[in-house]
Amino acid sequence: MDYDSGTFSHLPHQPVQASNRPSKIQDVARAAGVSAMTVSRAINHPERLNPETLQRVRDAIASMRYVPNALASGLRLSRARLVAALLPTLVGPVFQELIQSLDHALNQHGYQLMIGRTGYDAAQEADLIRAIIQRRPDGIVMIGMAASEEGRALLQASRIPVVETWDLTDSAIDMLVGFSHSAIGQAVAAHFIGKGHRQLGMVSGDDARARVRVAAYAQAAQAAGLPEVTVAYTPAPSTLGGGRRGLAEILAQRPEVTAVFCSSDTLALGALIEAQHQGLQVPQQLAVVGLGDQEFAKDTAPPLTTVRLDGTRIGQLAADMIVARTLDQPVDAPHVDIGFSITQRSSG
Repeated sequence: MDYDSGTFSHLPHQPVQASNRPSKIQDVARAAGVSAMTVSRAINHPERLNPETLQRVRDAIASMRYVPNALASGLRLSRARLVAALLPTLVGPVFQELIQSLDHALNQHGYQLMIGRTGYDAAQEADLIRAIIQRRPDGIVMIGMAASEEGRALLQASRIPVVETWDLTDSAIDMLVGFSHSAIGQAVAAHFIGKGHRQLGMVSGDDARARVRVAAYAQAAQAAGLPEVTVAYTPAPSTLGGGRRGLAEILAQRPEVTAVFCSSDTLALGALIEAQHQGLQVPQQLAVVGLGDQEFAKDTAPPLTTVRLDGTRIGQLAADMIVARTLDQPVDAPHVDIGFSITQRSSG
C-alpha cells in the first residue's frame, strides 16, 4: 500500500458491476484502486490528498453517480460541510462578486454555500439567524454587521465561526473582512472638491451603511466650507428608477448642484439617464460617481467613475477564515480592512 497517496498500488482498478442498488463507498474505493478511508478523505478533506489520487477518486465518484450520505457523515463528523451567507437582498448586483468568490473558494475545499436574505430588517434577520443555526452550518458569513442585538447574541452563543463583511466595527462577533463606509464618504467628497466642485449632492439608499456614507460625505463638505449637501434618499435595494427620481429631486431643490455621489452603481446609472433626459452634459455640467464598480460601469455613457470594492478578495478571505476554523487552524488576521479605491473614468 502506498501510504502517502492512500492508494493500493498492487490492486488494479476494478470495474463495478451495474445493479439496482445504490453505489457504496466501498464500490468507489474498488473502482479507484484506493481504500474506503481514502474515498472518505477525498470527500471530507480533499486538501489532504495528492492531486492525482484526488482526481482518480473524483472520476470514480462521477462515473458511478455516487452520492455520499451527508446526514450520516454529518452526524459522524459533527460537520455539515455547509456555509451560510446572509445577504440583505438577492437582487442587488453589488454583492454578486463577493458571493461568486465565496462560493468558488468554499467549493475548492468541498463546502457548499447556502444563501439567505435578511431584507434590511433586524427582526427578519434574527429569525433567519435562528433558522440557520438550527441547521448547524460549519460557518456563517454576514454581508454587513448583524443588525439586531438578538441576532448577535444568537450567533455568539452558537459557537459557529462567523465572518462579518462589507463593514468595519470595533465589536465584531468573531471574524471580520470589510472597509470603512465613513472613509468612502470622505474620499468621494475630497474627490469632487479636488476637481473644483462646490455644490454637492447625493442620491443614497436608506439603509444604515448608506447613511454612514451620507454623514461622512456631508461632514467632509462642511469641513471644506462648502454649502450643505443636498441628499435624496431612495428605498433599498437600489433601482434605476430610484437613481432617476433621486437626481430629479436634487436638481429641483438646487439646480446649481454640479456633482452627485450615488450610493450604488445602479443608482448612478439611473442618475446618468436622468441627466441625459434633462439635457445635462456629464461631466461638463454634472459629475456623477457611483459605488461598487459593477461590470456595467465601464460601459455606461460616459463610463462611470465609481468606488471600487474588492468583493473577490472579501469572499476569498472569508472562505479561508471559515475553512481554517473548521480545521482547527489559527486565523492569523481575524479582522481585515481591505480598503477601497476610486476608479476614475469619464463621468466625474
